[in-house]
Amino acid sequence: MRYAILMLVAGLPFLHGCAPLVVGGAAAAGGFLVGEDRRTVGTLAEDQRIEGRASDRIGDALKGNIHVNVTSYNGAVLLTGEVPDAAAREEAERITKAVEKVRVVYNELTVGAIAPLSSRANDTVITSKVKARFVDGRKFSPVHVKVVTENSVVYLLGLVKKQEANDATDIARTTSGVRKVVRVFEYTD
Repeated sequence: MRYAILMLVAGLPFLHGCAPLVVGGAAAAGGFLVGEDRRTVGTLAEDQRIEGRASDRIGDALKGNIHVNVTSYNGAVLLTGEVPDAAAREEAERITKAVEKVRVVYNELTVGAIAPLSSRANDTVITSKVKARFVDGRKFSPVHVKVVTENSVVYLLGLVKKQEANDATDIARTTSGVRKVVRVFEYTD
């Protein structure tokens, strides 16, 4: 069972944007992800809707040389990636704030050239390593912490207890290749 969970966690970065597939597959496998997640099924669906709408609206408004990732967790939205100028960065945030059910936006977009695919591939590897170390560490349920990596910076999101936040941060910080860790947690205790 541990091996199956590790493989599921390690493969999650490759399924970005495919949460219905992950949730559906998990439900068939005994509800591991849905049953363990502190968000309701409705909130999980709402987060997916927020990500899709914000991504579509940003893409429509900021045509051109942009790379913007939208990650929603319990209505808190993290924007990562690259945009050409400060105006585009502000516009992406404004667009995201206007999406229904968005509670807060953490704008971590950088102004500059789009990161090469090799950098994004490296980010995927880092995310997988962090998630695998969460499983190996057995200090908290890895389902409670979402990991997003951009330019070797690891962003941690989730509804967590303070000790879980500290443990997740320590694990991420000591993972090879991680340049910096940014916590975007909400606390349950």
